[in-house]
This record gives sequence, C-alpha cells and structure tokens, in this order.
Amino acid sequence: MVKKTLLLCTFLFCILAIPVQSQAPAQVTDPTTLADCGLPVASSQFTSASNITTFNMTADCAYTAQSAQAGRAILYITSGEFTINGNGHSIIGPSHTHLIYLEGANVILNLNDVTIRESSTWNFSPLNVYNGATLNGRNLTVQDTRNTGSRSMLWINGTGGTQVNLRNAQFLNNRQTVSSGVTGSAIYAFNGATVTITNGIFRGNRNAGGRTAVITATGSGTSVQLNGCMTFEDNVQADGTAADDYERRTALGGTATVTDSSTGACPRVFSYWAALTPQKKSKKTATPRPSATARPLATTCIDLNQATGIVVHATYGLASGVQCQRLGGGGIGVQAIVDGGFIDAVDIWGYVEQGVEVCFPQAGELLFLDARTMPRAVAPLAATVVNGMTCGAVETPGSIVLMPAG
Repeated sequence: MVKKTLLLCTFLFCILAIPVQSQAPAQVTDPTTLADCGLPVASSQFTSASNITTFNMTADCAYTAQSAQAGRAILYITSGEFTINGNGHSIIGPSHTHLIYLEGANVILNLNDVTIRESSTWNFSPLNVYNGATLNGRNLTVQDTRNTGSRSMLWINGTGGTQVNLRNAQFLNNRQTVSSGVTGSAIYAFNGATVTITNGIFRGNRNAGGRTAVITATGSGTSVQLNGCMTFEDNVQADGTAADDYERRTALGGTATVTDSSTGACPRVFSYWAALTPQKKSKKTATPRPSATARPLATTCIDLNQATGIVVHATYGLASGVQCQRLGGGGIGVQAIVDGGFIDAVDIWGYVEQGVEVCFPQAGELLFLDARTMPRAVAPLAATVVNGMTCGAVETPGSIVLMPAG
C-alpha cells in the first residue's frame, strides 16, 4: 500500500511540477470540465478539434497557482476559432501566468465583455497574440495589473500576419516595474503586427524607467490604427512625467506606422458602450465599486440575456447588484405606449447608477420611463445601433421600451 501511494504521489508530481518559461508550454488538452464560472478549471490547450469552442462566463474566474501552474497559459489556443462571452465578469490570474496565449495562423479568439485583472503580479503578459493569430476584443478591459517583467499587458508578435482588433477597449491603472526594455505600458506591437483600436480609454497606466509611451509599435510593417473616440489620460513615466500616447520605435529595424484617425476624447467613461449621450448625473458622491465577494443572490440580468436575446451590460458586471425584468403591457402601465405597438421592454433597478446599457435585437426607437417619479415620467432615450442591435444607456432606475421606428 505504501509503495502504491509513493508511485501515485510521484505521478502527480510529474504532472504538476511545470517549470517557469517565457513561452506557453504544453497544456492539458481540451478539457470537458469547466469551472462554475464558465472557463476551464485549469490551464488548458485548445485546437480546431476541440469539443468546446464557446465559453459563457457566469461569474468572475479567479485562478490560483494550483489551478494555473507558473508559466502556463489558462487558455492556450493553437488552431481554430473560439469565443469567450464574459458577460461583464473578470478573469483574474495569479502570479507568473499567461492568461490567454494565441499562437497560429488559423487561430481566432473573440473576447467579449470581459475584464482582465490579477491577484498579485505578472512577469508575463496576460494577453499574448503570436504567429498569425487574430484577437477580436469587444468591450475588453485590462486593469489593475502589475508586470514585473519587460512586457506590456497586450503583447503582439506580428510574425505570420498577426492581427488585433479592439472595439471599446480600456487599459486602466496598469503598472510596469522593470526599468529595462522599450515596450509600452499597455500595448506592444512588433514584427509586422496589424492593430486596430476603435474607441479606447487608456488611463492611469505607468511605465518603468526607459519606457515613454502607452502604445509602442516597432519593426517593419507594424501598423497601429486608432479610430473613433480615444482618451489618453494620467498615463505617466517612472519619474511621474506624462507618458506619450504612442510611439514608433526602430529597435527592430524598418518603419512602423501609427495612424491616428480618432475624433477626440470619449465623451464619458464607458465600459460597454461608446459615444452614447448619457443622462445627467445627480450631484452626489460617486458610488464605489462593490466588492467582488459581496454578490447578490439574484443575477436576473444574466438570466434575461440567456432567455430572450436582450443583452445587458453594466460597468461592474451583471453580478454587481443591477437587476432586470422583461415587461409586458401591464408592466409598462402607460396605455399610449401599449397602443403604440411597443416591441419590447425591460425594467432596470438595483445598482443602476454605475451605468447600465440595454440592447434589443430588433430595430426601433427607445423611450425611458423614470422610476423616480410617480407616475413614471416618459422621455425619449438616445439610441445607438451596435452589431445590428438597438442600445440605450441609463444611470437611474426605470423601464427602457423599444418602439417601432418612425
């Protein structure tokens, strides 16, 4: 019995004792078991033959050193197309770990509505795109990370035609602590990478000594394109002086290009929407972000999304305390709206002041019924079309109603 126990321990040790290295090593391949949050329970490799291609997160995914061995990527993708729908939740990584590592000419990852955070410090980049892979990030936030290596938070090696396309991206309060190297505090693109960012906020990022910019492009053929509304604010170098928004370096030879076609700073601090006209906020102390551990029992907005196709986004995630309910004519309670042939309606309450956006899958115009008045005051709500959906944003409780256009 003792001999068998020793053999079992030796076997387990061989599996778990993975050395630290700069490239993503071999992973456990294509697991069929997911954690309760909706992502793999441990470091995993996926290919085009994998039987899981879409991950729908239902809570924050926090990885420990035990579930993600040092130097191993949580998601290591080497072929095929995959989608992670974060639904406003976070992927939280431990020290010395690649969170996501894409490598290969036919790799595509669609990373939607998710925040990348850390539990301590990294000496690797949390997001890595290599050798012809494509990352499509929509409503992606990278915040509060600490990198003790000479890497940016998003590391893009353009060899083989690597592409990164970001829409509504935020890089907030990230830190580098090593004085060597020339990489940007948020993004480093090199070796012919192609990067397009449409609507972005880069705020509070800090470079270590020797680095001067938030976004760095270097090497022949490397291209960074900035579109829409872009905010660069409070980004600093190690000595506290302002960091450059972006730079082109010749460290790898050749000429990189940065094309800034943006229309100016974003009109508001968005999380999941951009360029929407917000309602005026009442003059009061800003509501702090809820603790990640203080979660309500009900996550009705997640349930609504899964049951109806109506998509809801909240600044601090759908488990932050915001609540949703689909309404019929009786719930709307305004006969003129019912007689007008309303298409759909959602009531929003709870932690709404953080900023909440509702997107209906049909076209139309929006009305807002303000719950702060009795009876509810009815007013038009600014709408925008996002991926064919009609979206409106609010910061006070009430009902959002989709009406026929015209």
